[in-house]
Amino acid sequence: MTKTEKALELFANNFNCSQAVLTAFAPDLGLDEKLTLMLGTPFGSGARNAEMCGAVSGALMVLGLKYGHYESLNNEQKSRAYAIAVEFTKRFKERNGSIVCRDLLGYDLTKPEDSACIKEKNLFRTICPEMIRSAVEVLEEVMADYE
Repeated sequence: MTKTEKALELFANNFNCSQAVLTAFAPDLGLDEKLTLMLGTPFGSGARNAEMCGAVSGALMVLGLKYGHYESLNNEQKSRAYAIAVEFTKRFKERNGSIVCRDLLGYDLTKPEDSACIKEKNLFRTICPEMIRSAVEVLEEVMADYE
């Protein structure tokens, strides 16, 4: 099963976009799936505020776990980690126009009337899987470029 397939399967099984993207990469990072599902929980739906797309948040967590800065005086490590994150968000924006949940959905889920439209139009089941697919694909491309 590909990482895209795994992420989409997780999303279809009642996990949010952030959980799906992060957990699809858990085995490669040596992480327990339960831990990554728990970690990703608050980041779905733009951290429950229609802000940064949860799929993007999940992808950035993967990049942090793979390339993150952990030596306080290692500015090269820090700069590289930041550059990789910037490259990911740049590519995601190029593909999708934004990294912001409410922009991607076209509605602000924090507003009751918009939330009703999202549900009525089934956007969590149409747009969100495409953002998950895009996040995983861009993440794999960026990681391959920085190997």
